[in-house]
Amino acid sequence: MSDNESSHPKNRYSFAGKLRPLAGIGVALGLVVAGYAWAGGFLAPGHLSQTLIVDTFQDINGVHPGFRRNHAKGVCMTGWFDSNGNGSRLSRAQIFQPGRFPVYGRFALAGGMPMATDTPASIRSLAVNFSTPNGEDWRIGTLDLPVFPFQDPQAFAAQLRTTLPDPATGKPDQARIDAFFAGNPASAKAIGIIKSRPFSSGFANASYNGLNAFLAIDDKNVATPVRWSLVAADPFEAETTPPNDPNYLFDTLIARVQEAPVEWRLVLTVGEPEDATDDATIPWPAERTRIDTGTLTVNAIEPEAPGNCRDINFDPLVLPDGIEASDDPLLSARSATYSVSFTRRAGEHKNPSEIELGTTRPAKGP
Repeated sequence: MSDNESSHPKNRYSFAGKLRPLAGIGVALGLVVAGYAWAGGFLAPGHLSQTLIVDTFQDINGVHPGFRRNHAKGVCMTGWFDSNGNGSRLSRAQIFQPGRFPVYGRFALAGGMPMATDTPASIRSLAVNFSTPNGEDWRIGTLDLPVFPFQDPQAFAAQLRTTLPDPATGKPDQARIDAFFAGNPASAKAIGIIKSRPFSSGFANASYNGLNAFLAIDDKNVATPVRWSLVAADPFEAETTPPNDPNYLFDTLIARVQEAPVEWRLVLTVGEPEDATDDATIPWPAERTRIDTGTLTVNAIEPEAPGNCRDINFDPLVLPDGIEASDDPLLSARSATYSVSFTRRAGEHKNPSEIELGTTRPAKGP
């Protein structure tokens, strides 16, 4: 997909870049943000590179051969998506035509430690690959967060570097973290939004958001800005005191899927001309039009292994005809950085995952 404005269809709205101040907040939050942030890198010569970002993740977390450099701890899933046809109002993508489409994907925790202990504040992700009869794939990456803490790759990389251990203490320098957040009020505001919402008690009752804006392209080549969400069918329950189990989030997910398929509604939020498409720190207003496009069903969980989601790069720019990238600078940065991480782990020895419970039996479908 070209980065040139002239290569895009005639847009319904203007997507000119907007300069906004960056962001900030304190020490423990700085470490948490580094753990769950999507790795980005500005690819212009003399600036950041996707290689530098991946190297920084490795400096923070160490090198764990065969694992992703971020979202290292995870399990694979399979299921299907039942499209109700409502999405075809905005997009000509085949995935939004009525019908059932196979999916596979991955539940994971943010951070680069594949043996990390599950905690109530663990940031959870759900990546999904949708496949259609015309041979197209659509890959999405979502988080159980309402907004992303950084406007662009530069801000993300600057904050990430503040969490590198000080050689003298072996710990991040509180003053560096404070200085970053003091100079970046947009991130401080975003983290305030994140902190104001409780985490769910598990993967199955969490709702997940794409956070970045994309363009839905219809049959007349009209582009409409959208953000997507996976809204849980299971009732929300706030996290309480966790059990004494380092893998309790995954164990609970596996047990839940064994009981019955787990469902999420795939919802498109429609942007208006005044809504930012290039800044994922800003939530769109709650009154925006939301289109329920169908139901994502997960009916099987399995540990990562050859031939399943372990060896897939969930590149956010793997898009079908009818969906295009917006002007959000994080999208091309994520794509390039994922590629570097994928290439490195593809050539490494594959160590077993922390989640080695044997393949679960699929739940009975309808």
